[in-house]
Amino acid sequence: MKAGIASPNGVVIADVPQPAPKATDILVKVKAIALNRADLGSARGDTSHGASAGKPIGSEFSGEVVEVGAEVKDFKKGDRVMCHSPGSHAEFAVSDYGRAMKIPDGMNYETAATLPIGLNTLHNALITAGRMKKGEAVMVQGASSGVGIIGLQMAKLMGAGFVVGTSTDDKRRARLKEFGADLAVNTKDADWPEQVLKATGGKGVNLTVDMLSGPVVSQTMQATALLGRMVNIGRLAGMKAEFDFDLHARKRIDYIGVTFRTRSVEEVRDILIKMRADLWDAVAAGKFKVPVDKTYKLDEAKAGHEHMRANAHFGKILLIP
Repeated sequence: MKAGIASPNGVVIADVPQPAPKATDILVKVKAIALNRADLGSARGDTSHGASAGKPIGSEFSGEVVEVGAEVKDFKKGDRVMCHSPGSHAEFAVSDYGRAMKIPDGMNYETAATLPIGLNTLHNALITAGRMKKGEAVMVQGASSGVGIIGLQMAKLMGAGFVVGTSTDDKRRARLKEFGADLAVNTKDADWPEQVLKATGGKGVNLTVDMLSGPVVSQTMQATALLGRMVNIGRLAGMKAEFDFDLHARKRIDYIGVTFRTRSVEEVRDILIKMRADLWDAVAAGKFKVPVDKTYKLDEAKAGHEHMRANAHFGKILLIP
C-alpha cells in the first residue's frame, strides 16, 4: 500500500506492506488523515514522536472498518470510524478498538478526521488533569490550531465562565471569538498577562491549557490565579526556559504535564471512555466545528507538512489517500 514514512528530509511516499490487525485491533481503509504538530518530528525519524523505520507516520484519521480482530468489542466490518492511533499516513491503518470511535450519522469523513486527538487531549487536559469547574476562567494557548479550537469550544460547553484564547497572528486571533473565546490575546505583546488579569478582575485564569511552554511559561503563571492549574500539552514556544519558581510557589500553582506517548493501552482506553461519557451527545449533534485550512492528496504529504511547519494555518490540515 502507499504510505508516508520518515526520512532525514521529512515525509516521503513509499510502498509498504499493509498492516495486519492484532486480536484487539481493527483494520481501517483510511478516508481522511488529519495532520498534527507531532507529525513533523516523526516525519524526520524522531522516535519520541512515534517514528519507526519503514512504517507509516501520523496519528489521526477516519475511515471504514474492513477487518476486526478476534477480541474486538463493539466494531464490525463496514463501520465508519475516527481514530487516534499511530500509522495514519497510509491507505490502510490499524487501531486498538479502544482508540476508535464510530462516526455519528450525518458526519462526513473529513469532519470526523479533525476531531479525535482534540477531543481526547483536551478533555483529559481540561476535565481530568485540569479539574475544571463550572464558572471558572480558562485559557487555551495556541488556540488557532485544531486542538486549540476544540479546547475553546469544550471549555464553553463544559461550563467555563470566561474563556481566553491566544494566537500570535492577528487574523487568526480575530477569529477565536467565533469558537468560544471571550478574550483573544497575543503572547508576543509584553503586557498580555496584564490584559488577562484585567479581564478577570485582577484574579487571573483558574486553568490554562499550555501548548506553548518555553519562555512564555512564567508569563503564563503571572496570568494564572492563586491555586490555579496549568496543564502542559505542547511545547510550541520551546522545550526549555527559565522558570520563576518563586512565582510558582507564591501562587501555589499546580503545573501538570501530560502526553499520550507514555500511556498504556488501558490508560488511553479509559481517556476515551471518559471523554465519550461527557461529550458524545455534543459530538453527534455537531457542536464541535473545526475549520479545514487546506486539503492535500496523500502523495502531497510533504507539501501538507511544510504548510504546517510554516505555522500559517487556522484549524486542521488534511490529507486524502
